[in-house]
Formats: sequence, structure tokens, C-alpha cells
Amino acid sequence: MRETRGFKIYRGVVLIVLGLFVLVPLYVMATSSLKPLKDVQGAFTWWPSNITLAPFVDMWKTVPLAKYFVNSTIVSVSATVFSVAIAILAAFAVSRFRFRGRTVFTTTVLSTQMFPGVLFLLPLFLIFVNINNSFGLQLVGTRLGLIITYLTFSLPFSIWMLAGYFDSIPRELDEAALVDGCGPMGALWRVVLPAARPGVIAVAIYSFMTAWGEVLFASVMTTEANRTLSVGLRQYSTQTNIYWNQIMAAALVVSVPVVIGFLLAQRHFVAGVTAGAVK
Repeated sequence: MRETRGFKIYRGVVLIVLGLFVLVPLYVMATSSLKPLKDVQGAFTWWPSNITLAPFVDMWKTVPLAKYFVNSTIVSVSATVFSVAIAILAAFAVSRFRFRGRTVFTTTVLSTQMFPGVLFLLPLFLIFVNINNSFGLQLVGTRLGLIITYLTFSLPFSIWMLAGYFDSIPRELDEAALVDGCGPMGALWRVVLPAARPGVIAVAIYSFMTAWGEVLFASVMTTEANRTLSVGLRQYSTQTNIYWNQIMAAALVVSVPVVIGFLLAQRHFVAGVTAGAVK
């Protein structure tokens, strides 16, 4: 269908507005991180009159940001690895095998995404407390408990998306692998997974981003020893002062791993999401 001149103008205006909606806050955050604290607390200016890199140095001393960075990395990477591994096996079973309860399982997995995360906060907390009381396994206030918590959010969507992606891969590839002597698991690792690489990367990015920026459960399930970045940023606000320039600088640094990872895998992420969403 041929685009009219009015439609092109309308599209351009909408894209400009959306672009400004996204870029202006980022610009304010970047310029505020280069200002002294007194300038940030004073009258707002679009360009810093006194540019300084001190906030990027002081932010590591005001709060133990490096420790929070390590905690977030361990939790996010572990949750991503477990989520991808479990989702691959579950999605392959849903896509390639027919078993009793298959429809109920897929419907239940997908329906969990309809509920807000805060609804699971108290049940998960009580489950972890009861596990500690019954088996002596401490989950509340540990990295392991936070990893398990994040799996409950990332796994349903990951299974659903990978199952849709596996459905788009011809079953003839599996049959050819079986003829060559591979079992079902051999066909998965040697044939299906290489063809499903964009979908696996999309699931990995989604799982990592979910764990990296989560705040609610991290604020309840962690202590000072294993606090993550998303919660640790609140420590820049004290009873006597709020270090706005250091908050902005830390927010930029925290965003770097996610932005770089997304840009490097953007092509695979888009391909995986579009192929996994349409059967």
C-alpha cells in the first residue's frame, strides 16, 4: 500500500515525540551526573556550567557500589543460565512431544504472566521461611533465594517463547538426526539448538534484564551483605542529603552492561522474539 504524504508527516511527528520522550530523560541524567551537587540542587539548567567527573569517582565511596555490582552480576547471570537451561528442556518437550496434560501445562505457564509480581511476594516469602524451618536451608536474605525468585518470573515467558520458536523449526531435522543415530537429546543439542540460536539469545536477554533491574523482591529478599544494584542505589539518599549527581552517575554505570549486551545481540533478539511469538 502506498503511503500518503500526510501519513509520512504524521509518522515523523510521532517518532520525534517518542524519541524526545525517551532521550530527554537520558540527557538530563547524563548532564546531571557531570554537575557538582550544589548545581544539581539549584536551578535546573540544560547544560552544566561546571563540568566535573567527581560524581563518577565518589559514587564508589559513598556506598559499596562495587559489592552491589558483584551481587547483581552473580544473581543475574545465575538466573539467566538456569532459566535458559530449564526453558530449553521444557520447551523442547512441549514442542516435540504429545503427552497428557500438555495443553493444561502450556496454558498454566502462560497464565502466570497475567498476575502482578507483588501477588507472589508474600507466598514466596512464607515458602522460603518454611523451607528454612523444615530443612535448615536459608533462602531469605541469600543470593540463592533471589535466583530462585527470579526463575519464577522468567521461566514461564521463556518456555512459551522457546516453544513457539521450536515449533517453527521443521521436524524433518529431528527425524534426520534420529536416522543418523541421535536420540531425542542428541537431536536437541546437535540440530535443534543451533537452528534456534536467535530464540535462545532472546530468552537469555529477557531473563538477564528481568533479574538485573528488579527492585521489589530484591528489597525484601536481600540483606546488606547481598544487596543488588537496583536496591543499593537507594543508599545515596540519606537522612541529611540526597546525592543526586552520584545517583545519576551510578544509574548510567548500572545501565552499561544491559545496553551493551542488548546492542550486541539486538539482531538475534528481534529475530527470536518475532519467530517465537508467531507459530
